[in-house]
Amino acid sequence: MLQGSAWIFDLDNTLHDASVHVFPRINRAMTEYVQAHLKLSAADADALRHRYWQRYGATILGLIRHHDTNPAHFLRETHQFPDLHDVLLTEPLLRSTLARLPGRKFVFSNAPVHYAEDVLKGLGIIDLFADVYTIEHTRYRPKPDVYGFLRLCRSHHLHPRRCIMVEDKLENLQTAKRLGMKTVWVTGNLVARGRAPAYVDKTVRSLAKLPQLLKPIK
Repeated sequence: MLQGSAWIFDLDNTLHDASVHVFPRINRAMTEYVQAHLKLSAADADALRHRYWQRYGATILGLIRHHDTNPAHFLRETHQFPDLHDVLLTEPLLRSTLARLPGRKFVFSNAPVHYAEDVLKGLGIIDLFADVYTIEHTRYRPKPDVYGFLRLCRSHHLHPRRCIMVEDKLENLQTAKRLGMKTVWVTGNLVARGRAPAYVDKTVRSLAKLPQLLKPIK
């Protein structure tokens, strides 16, 4: 059972399924941006984007460090979804599930703020969150870098040991656990769920299971 006074949720592939429609379009837009601004072929741009993502955890970090790219412009241009409401995939009981969880709730995402807020509005849940903490707030130091976790906690006077982190990425949960947070791994991989690392307190396939993991808050 879990106990805490604040919930910190990842956005993509946690509160909604970004793998089918959203991520492929973002990846394509990033490759096109790199291709246009660095004058590369499509293949070279895609390879560079992927290399920066692997090395730094986010393509934008590599572009800032090596090409002096304007991060705000990059994020705005690569996260455009005029049809966002049509491509969002999530659980039907999401809002009622989140509303049942006691304590303050936060979104902590490596995505830009305009996109994160649009997704939460599209899901009809933005009013349930005390803050939407994005890559701009971390000064472009994405998760799993501890810097953003600490800034979020300090900004909202959160004690890590009273927080529950809900995420699909293990490396982000590992950072959360090092800070003393409780951790919930959102994964549809049943094999992986049976072999969760020690820094994962609970695993769930569906967010609807979260209320079942609770202890009363003391």
